[in-house]
Amino acid sequence: MPGNRILIQEALDRRILHGLACEWENALAILAPSQKQRIKKPLFCIADNQKQLGAWSLAKNEISISRPLVMNHPWDTVREVLRHEIAHQYAHQELGIDREPPHGPAFHKACDLLRADPGASRAIRSFYNSSKHPSAKADRILLRVKKLMALAESSNRHEAEAAMAKAHELIARYNIDLLASSQSRTFVSVFAGQPALRHTRDAYHLAHLLQTFYFVQGLWVSAYVIAKGKMGRVLEISGTAPNVDIALYVYHYVRQFIDRQWTAYNRNRRLNHHRRTDYAVGIIQGFHDKLEAEQQRHLACEADFALVKAGDPLLEKYLDFRYPYTRSFRRNGYSQDDQVLADGMQTGRKLVIARGVTETRVSRRMLPSK
Repeated sequence: MPGNRILIQEALDRRILHGLACEWENALAILAPSQKQRIKKPLFCIADNQKQLGAWSLAKNEISISRPLVMNHPWDTVREVLRHEIAHQYAHQELGIDREPPHGPAFHKACDLLRADPGASRAIRSFYNSSKHPSAKADRILLRVKKLMALAESSNRHEAEAAMAKAHELIARYNIDLLASSQSRTFVSVFAGQPALRHTRDAYHLAHLLQTFYFVQGLWVSAYVIAKGKMGRVLEISGTAPNVDIALYVYHYVRQFIDRQWTAYNRNRRLNHHRRTDYAVGIIQGFHDKLEAEQQRHLACEADFALVKAGDPLLEKYLDFRYPYTRSFRRNGYSQDDQVLADGMQTGRKLVIARGVTETRVSRRMLPSK
């Protein structure tokens, strides 16, 4: 009924506004007390604006965010736009600009301090098709990877395995060329999955797999969980736009593979969610072992593949700037069913990443449209 829809929308709006306030606090946490003496917590508003993604009003001490943005785009995009507007607020209230243009030196200084994207409110920045254009070579690499992963759908097991192995070799060679050269490169950061208060063990194993084989780095960062109305954590992956695009696709593909395989495995067993985690960890570990064996074959044959293990110093520098204060954490002990884990590993060794990377991307929209 219309009345119920209005009440649901109002409740969702309150959650989103609370989330914007929490993210505002989180954004300013990077600053020293002396850097935020005059900045005041603003009012927050969801505006029915189709053209402007966000706006800062000095007169109202208000940050507004576009309703189409919060309803149709993932929370990391919303957060980037919010931080852009916080930079405008900071430039006015803390740096005291008066005659500078809106995107002048003070604003860019504020963006630098807050690790905000100066261009976030001009266009929705996606992780691949964005102002951070990959090179023509990267375009060709992605096209070839897409074709190889399409071949990996073959019913011929040998052909499918060969196609996936070739796709991984192609990705590795592209990155070896990047690491061997001195050319600069631009990095992007996006959420993989949704923010949550808790994450199961398989989520951490999958994050490790992406870091090990797909030329990205992952950090668990604070982010608002709309469904719970609290701050939680989410895996954020960073790297060049093509690498992030591929890693994000692999992330969703593996998650969906786990769901399908668990449904079939547990049909007559009636196992609980703890055993599902064991099975998922096993799948990821089995796939990890398969990729590692493939990588070791390349390392044994070609010396330049040693760069694969070396990492990207420019990416490390980017992350050191983006997150200057990081800490490690340890998870509590757990019990596992070794047989379920072993069954998962056996299934994971058969996993083949298939289909075109850029054609079957999973929607990253986080909020329901009403």
